[in-house]
Amino acid sequence: MKISTTFRSTLVFLFDLAAVVTAWLIAFLIRFNFDWPIYFVQTMLWGLPPLLFAQFVACRWAGLYRGMWTFASIPDLMRVLKAVLVSATVLLLMAVFFRPYLFIPRSIVVLYPILLLLIMGGGRAAWRMWKEQYMYGNSQAGKPVVVVGAGTAGAMLVRELARSGSWNVVALVDDNRSKWGLELSGRRVEGGTDALVDVLQRWSAKHVILAMPSAPAEALQRVTKIATDAGANLFTVPGLGELMSGRVAINMMRPVKIEDLLGRKSVHIDNDNVQAMLTGKTILVTGAGGSIGSELCRQLSRFEPSCILLFESNEFALYMIEQWFSEHRPEINVVCLAGDVKDAARMSQVFKQWKPEVVFHAAAYKHVPLMEVDNAWQAVRNNVLGTLNVAQLAQQFGAERFVLISTDKAVNPTNVMGATKRMAEMMCEVLHCQQGKTRFQMVRFGNVLGSTGSVIPRFRAQIAHGGPVTVTHADITRYFMSIPEAAQLVLQAAAMGNGGEVFVLDMGEPVKIIDLARNMIRLSGFSEEEIPIQITGLRPGEKLYEELLADSEETLETPHAKLRIARSRPVPDGFYTAVQTWLASTEPVSDDIVRAELKRWIPEYAPMKTS
Repeated sequence: MKISTTFRSTLVFLFDLAAVVTAWLIAFLIRFNFDWPIYFVQTMLWGLPPLLFAQFVACRWAGLYRGMWTFASIPDLMRVLKAVLVSATVLLLMAVFFRPYLFIPRSIVVLYPILLLLIMGGGRAAWRMWKEQYMYGNSQAGKPVVVVGAGTAGAMLVRELARSGSWNVVALVDDNRSKWGLELSGRRVEGGTDALVDVLQRWSAKHVILAMPSAPAEALQRVTKIATDAGANLFTVPGLGELMSGRVAINMMRPVKIEDLLGRKSVHIDNDNVQAMLTGKTILVTGAGGSIGSELCRQLSRFEPSCILLFESNEFALYMIEQWFSEHRPEINVVCLAGDVKDAARMSQVFKQWKPEVVFHAAAYKHVPLMEVDNAWQAVRNNVLGTLNVAQLAQQFGAERFVLISTDKAVNPTNVMGATKRMAEMMCEVLHCQQGKTRFQMVRFGNVLGSTGSVIPRFRAQIAHGGPVTVTHADITRYFMSIPEAAQLVLQAAAMGNGGEVFVLDMGEPVKIIDLARNMIRLSGFSEEEIPIQITGLRPGEKLYEELLADSEETLETPHAKLRIARSRPVPDGFYTAVQTWLASTEPVSDDIVRAELKRWIPEYAPMKTS
């Protein structure tokens, strides 16, 4: 049966008044060795009304009736302490100023507040203990789980899981030796992470929760390997930023993902400069439905633009980003535009009608092997001609900024895709040198986690089908960053650029793809015997190692630690006119002729032999 708030508050109020009477009487009994103090009955009777009135006022002032006893905690104890201090002060004043008429022994002045605190605080604690046992029963009925991390997140997690009938925290481990042997909510810290296997066996536990939201990637990788090698299912808690913001609770666990082990730290950008660049502006995003384009659109919505033009050739992708805005940011004015950046007439119509002030050009073909064989000319048309169409119109219609989303594969390219992106950069560099108000900027970065072309979705699908997981070479490495991180740094680069720069994002340390595959297999609960890794050989145009800067380039520091500026080799004379003429060809061009023309203008391009 539910009890109304008013009735509950009345019961608590009566309990506190009863606590005054009880503490007052017991104090006298203790003072006189539990003999009834006949000569102090008048003092007891006359002293009680002022104390009851003081208790009434003090409890109201301290806010004691706002707290819920079921969740009584330190703040509630502080309120009790405030009320007791008020009562103790009133008693002291009575003992001093009413002495001729009301003799109160000095020991009573000490005993009464102590007893009152014990009764009021203890009553609330006892109620919470009984209520939790009644509501949540025996938590030991849940699945045994070991928590890694005995810090703030671990303490919060143990308390929350104690309320769950699904989980039973049996022990904790932490590499801080000073915590070994101590307890959190009755659960013992049984050693460091090296002892995890023994702890799991001792308690017959098959589940591990990582309560280390700010731990470095190396620590997470180490614990993950220990837990997965022991055959345990691995979960993690939300990050501290999410917890502090209140968006999620500590007990909203999820399985550990490969993204957690790559160690990308959160990005901080200069919101004021980005805000000044975007607020109230009409912004065009080409490739708005792609991995980077869609995240750019989501990030742009934070800065109150006047309008975001979503330009996309893939109908389904355009629909999905339109639906995201409808659900999450309906107040943002978005215009969904279907079209192809190679279609000059369609692009001209968009610029004439909407006159975008800031352009983010993310539309491109990005898949290296697909563009390398039988599609090289289409890669040139989409990546170079498409960029030229949008860039020229941005300049013609006086856009303030044009930002080209480029790639680390444009550095010392060995494939058609990378070479076409470098050629697109060169086109923008030439346009920037021409007279006009538009600032042209280029931003290079590597692979983004979870994008449509990333190995992670492919590995995940291969594991789901029982393997094998295919890796092209045992030594192949790639740089990775999260999609939101890449989008935020693109905005930061755009805001700080003066035009003509090629920005390079700090991609961190390169990751061996075979290690990535092994970690994903472990996190899926399998061994390499169950899901084998198969080496298939490098694909057309694929390099073992990606680079962020070409040999002839130097970098300049920027005010942002994760952004640098690359100074590339000068664009050759005659490049712009010759390439424009080449792009105007309406006839198909063979792969070999495409590679030869790319090599003509990009000396660092070293095409790989294809069979």
